[in-house]
Amino acid sequence: MPFSSPARSDLPLEPLAPAAGSRTWRTRDVWAISLSAFFADLGYQSVLAGLPLFMVLSLHTSIALYGFTMALAFGGGSLLAYAGSRIGDRIGHRRLAIIGNSGIPLLALSASIASIPAAVIFFCAGWWARNLRTPSRRVMLTDATAEDVRTRAFGFLHGLDVGGGILAAVYMVGASAAGIAFRWVFIGTIAPLAVSTFCLTLTSPSLGPPHKTRRQSGEGGSSAVPALPRRAATAILAATVLFGFSSYSIGFPVLTAAKSANRTLTGLLAFLIFNTASAATGFIVPGHLGSSWRGRLLLLGTLGFLPTAAGAALIALASGIGLGYAAILVAVAVLGAALGIVETLEPSLISVLLPGGGRGFGMLSAFRSVGLFVGNLAMGLLYGLGPSWSYGYAAIVALSGAVILSATAMSLAGRRP
Repeated sequence: MPFSSPARSDLPLEPLAPAAGSRTWRTRDVWAISLSAFFADLGYQSVLAGLPLFMVLSLHTSIALYGFTMALAFGGGSLLAYAGSRIGDRIGHRRLAIIGNSGIPLLALSASIASIPAAVIFFCAGWWARNLRTPSRRVMLTDATAEDVRTRAFGFLHGLDVGGGILAAVYMVGASAAGIAFRWVFIGTIAPLAVSTFCLTLTSPSLGPPHKTRRQSGEGGSSAVPALPRRAATAILAATVLFGFSSYSIGFPVLTAAKSANRTLTGLLAFLIFNTASAATGFIVPGHLGSSWRGRLLLLGTLGFLPTAAGAALIALASGIGLGYAAILVAVAVLGAALGIVETLEPSLISVLLPGGGRGFGMLSAFRSVGLFVGNLAMGLLYGLGPSWSYGYAAIVALSGAVILSATAMSLAGRRP
């Protein structure tokens, strides 16, 4: 997350960003990257929403096993995300983004065989490919934008990204209403995933080249990041792990909503609401977030992590005292809006605080995925004791992340970088 800008020699050697203050930041590259995200989400979010219903309701596996599947996908993805950030620095982030994106369709085969092992293997393989390319896609967007508009660009990316998730929810609702088997519903997602990869090929060939940082070139000593921004970056990464601990596959709220109303469509409605709230936040909020990295750090905690805790607490309360699925849907909307803030502020801050290639984005993805590994595993195990236990745990951990970020931002207020 952003903290005072380092020397310009730490930025890409051939910056393609428009001039500061430019109103034309929605360039061809920004559109291509964002549309790639749109079509990717249209594909894999359909599988993400349908997999818990397929595994738990169709194959009758336990929620704990579903939680383990998500933990395996996210945990393994953390290693690939970091590896991808380093590989991209060597071979070029555009090339790696295209390679990784090309492997995502593997998760579309999750229901091709009515088997738990097949579902786990294919989903994890596709999800790991997604994680491999995620840091590179963020580096590409950073290279394509000026620092003063980068928060808007990441908000735009997130808005289109989750906009694809909205259409994925509509697709799943329609398929469910029509009684189409999960096997064919998942196979149908290969088409938008292929379009997603094609969009990446439309970006400038020089976008996301191998980066050369001061450390790599022997300039400027062992670290180009001042102590103050480094402390802020450490707080962000620590909170990111906690956010991962408190996060979980959207499949859990989908299952909770479906079970509360005893209808599959209610679960898919929760998925639709979550993505709509998240996309709206990505489009609307970034222009009002200000430019101070300290201010954005505080906003990340108060508008991102704190509402995440509140949303999880509301689901825990609704499950515990029987408030009904309407309260769960409200909580899901809160969670979606909070995610929109986090996904907009986290990468834009990291691009300033830990610049100079994919390492910072790789660390961000890896820390989040490690948290998600523990979070999904804990959610699956605690769900067996009751939904209130799992969501209560998530609320407490998210609140801890909010405290870390807010305390760090306030303690650094007024200090010179």
